[in-house]
Amino acid sequence: MVAKRVIPCLDVYEGNTVKGVNFLNLRVMGDPVEMGRAYSLQGADELVYLDISATNEGRGTFLSLVRRVAETLNIPFTVGGGISTPDDAARLLDSGADKISLNSAALRTPGLIDKVAGRYGSQFVVVAVDAKLSAERWSVMCNGGKVSTDRELFEWAKEAVSRGAGEILFTSMNNDGTKSGFAVEALDKLSRLLSVPVIASGGAGAKEHFRDLFLNTNADAALAASVFHEGTIPVPELKQYLDRCGVPVRIIES
Repeated sequence: MVAKRVIPCLDVYEGNTVKGVNFLNLRVMGDPVEMGRAYSLQGADELVYLDISATNEGRGTFLSLVRRVAETLNIPFTVGGGISTPDDAARLLDSGADKISLNSAALRTPGLIDKVAGRYGSQFVVVAVDAKLSAERWSVMCNGGKVSTDRELFEWAKEAVSRGAGEILFTSMNNDGTKSGFAVEALDKLSRLLSVPVIASGGAGAKEHFRDLFLNTNADAALAASVFHEGTIPVPELKQYLDRCGVPVRIIES
């Protein structure tokens, strides 16, 4: 049985891991290379780095960071944020990222998925989908979840896969930040609908939420940030718990 993946997510602003609200009032949490190395040693299966820098200088710093991460990590890491052209993706992959994550730019220009997948292969392309449930419809959001679009979660995810996405990272905007659990029902439907792995994001607040996700859906991975960064749920403790619950996970022997 394929092991389920646990993935910490690091927001990076001009070289530092940060935490804030809607990218405002950012607090520095630590060095992303050191934090990434620590998560790797703790048994995280992959890492996601999101560039939230707003300047060209910040982008250059982020590229340098990607090179440093590539030299030190021994687990895959996905990089997203600010990718709007195939050349943007190329610079990150050529700098050592294992995968890139597309979001708003793919919504604006769906052909971007085809171009990046055509150049590098679907296994390098993650399409992130932020969606909000309202009146029984999951509307896809863009611009960091601030702007609603006319796209619907399931049809957009299917189109993204048909264009070459190798994975779908779905964040429920209803659950995000609530620490009340993942959107299990939607994730179950999505993971059964698609032929590629689904990563769940939004709502993790307790070990039981990860258990419920993996035992009640076909989701392949769970992504979270604050519960890991703040030490609320240490990765090794989570992995041991999931193993006891019958969820197949990769555990590093001490």
